Amino acid sequence: MALFGAAPALPGVERWPFDHARVRLAFGALHRRRLRPGDARPELRRAADLFGRLGAAAWPRRAEQELRAAGVATQRTPAGAGAPLTAQQLEVARPAASGLSNKEIGTRLYLSPRTVGAHLYRIFPKLGITSRSALRDALDSPRSTGKEGTMT
Repeated sequence: MALFGAAPALPGVERWPFDHARVRLAFGALHRRRLRPGDARPELRRAADLFGRLGAAAWPRRAEQELRAAGVATQRTPAGAGAPLTAQQLEVARPAASGLSNKEIGTRLYLSPRTVGAHLYRIFPKLGITSRSALRDALDSPRSTGKEGTMT
């Protein structure tokens, strides 16, 4: 544990920003698992910031997951910047945007209403929205649809 704390203070650590961020992530995760969220939060926030500046694809998400587990609310991906919607998610999102209920969508697509709800639960953060009323606008925006009708 003491080596984790000493690693970020080593001279020249900024020459290896990815490794520096990984050490901070591991140290923060260790604090969190030892039920010390107050000590974990600064390490995890710094790791998420470093990974974000480096453009490391999955690492900022991992650090934010640890932050959420440590009790910190993190920002969701803004509209148009998230991962693209899958074909199944688009198939669920379009009728939801037109006002159909989960049960009606499920009947049309041969899915259970709970499965429809699970898809919508994953769709909203990808589009950066929090309600069904914003779904139609998010799907109609030029940033959200590609040439072939898929999310970009």
